[in-house]
Amino acid sequence: MNQDYKYTSETPVGNLPNLFILADGMGGHNAGDYASRYTVETIVDSVQNNSDTSPVAIIRQAIGQANRAVMEKAQTDIDLEGMGTTVVVATIWKQELCVANVGDSRLYLAGKEAFTQITKDHSYVQEMVRRGEISPEAARLHPDRNIITRAVGGGYGIEVDFFEVELKEGDRILMCSDGLTDMLEDEEIFEIINEKQNIEDAVEELIEAANDYGGNDNITVILTEPFSDEVKIC
Repeated sequence: MNQDYKYTSETPVGNLPNLFILADGMGGHNAGDYASRYTVETIVDSVQNNSDTSPVAIIRQAIGQANRAVMEKAQTDIDLEGMGTTVVVATIWKQELCVANVGDSRLYLAGKEAFTQITKDHSYVQEMVRRGEISPEAARLHPDRNIITRAVGGGYGIEVDFFEVELKEGDRILMCSDGLTDMLEDEEIFEIINEKQNIEDAVEELIEAANDYGGNDNITVILTEPFSDEVKIC
């Protein structure tokens, strides 16, 4: 069952000039699948109907609305009880990237010389890394690495992290679920993105490499070249 769900629009959605969303659901039966899809659809609908002009305000309100919708839906159907999802949302506003995340789905910025994780994982193991209790290398193999500490649907007082990054010519933006990052080291991901001129080839190789390492989870990738009007999704 694919519990990942994605949405991309290179054209305006409401007052946002473009919109990219990736969600990775959790929950038994169909709950994770439903949570990710319902969250993304609710965010898109909220953005389309928001008259605000601030990207941060628009996205914050959309994620809050999605969180309430997931919580309320879970209370009406026993099969959906306890469902939730990660989400990472991005929009490119002029020369700036605005990003929001909840959970451990990630957004990276791949520059000419550096590969930087912009989002911060909201997970039990990454909290241990930030406190200096374990190393990043140990975190990748930790048995509890997929336990997240924040999720859409995890409570009414949802906390969303926001990041704003100035983009430069040649930058590529990678959004992905943990199906990719659990299988590949950051260095391997950057090498694949860097060696491929065509982003379609890069995405296909990322998916293939993750599957070659075991492909233990759904793998979703959105790779964007902000200054070339090209997006590849898989």
